[in-house]
Amino acid sequence: MTGLTTHILDLSHGLPASNVTIELYFQEENSTEWTPLKAAVTNDDGRLDSPFVSEKELKTGCYELVFHIGSYFRSKNIDLPDPPFLDKIPVRFNIVDTTVHYHVPLLVSPWGYQVYRGS
Repeated sequence: MTGLTTHILDLSHGLPASNVTIELYFQEENSTEWTPLKAAVTNDDGRLDSPFVSEKELKTGCYELVFHIGSYFRSKNIDLPDPPFLDKIPVRFNIVDTTVHYHVPLLVSPWGYQVYRGS
């Protein structure tokens, strides 16, 4: 598989995070503008039903995923401050080789998160 994929694991409940909106943006080289590419919502397995960006659509450059995690944790009836400590989590990364798979998982709780390049 190639292209760009992601998934979200809710560390506070030990489950995949379903029904989380994720937005994807792209920044052209030598530009300060971010172009919205897509938005999607995670399924019951905390994943998207298809790659966010297919192999054919993938191009080199800087991408940003924005995970709307605050509304997810509010839906779990967790006692959170208003606004929550984590609401929208932006993750910026560069793609340099469009022939390989880029997987960007988010491990999250209401108080912290970790992102890495997965497989």
